[in-house]
Amino acid sequence: MNQELPQFGQSPAPPAAPTAPPGGPPPHNADVPTRVKYVLEAIRPAIQSDGGDIEFVDITDSGVVRIRLHGACVGCPSSTLTLKYGIENNLRDYVPEVTGVDAIE
Repeated sequence: MNQELPQFGQSPAPPAAPTAPPGGPPPHNADVPTRVKYVLEAIRPAIQSDGGDIEFVDITDSGVVRIRLHGACVGCPSSTLTLKYGIENNLRDYVPEVTGVDAIE
């Protein structure tokens, strides 16, 4: 994701607050994969605006969500930050069963 660099002597901006999924948080009565997909759909427009995309692959028994990055995200030096601070934080905020996120090829 493109982010403006701070001017000399300024602190970098803190990570963005969780993105509220359209229509509010995911329904609590839905299964975990459905709630994960719901949150990923809310995140997708921000990632697409930078020329990338994300695909839900699966979720492990230990709660690790596996996703596949596409487009500009592939090989982007910021994709690790996007994965951890954007995608993983949002998923953990809205789907407590998520323990982490891994990008696979």
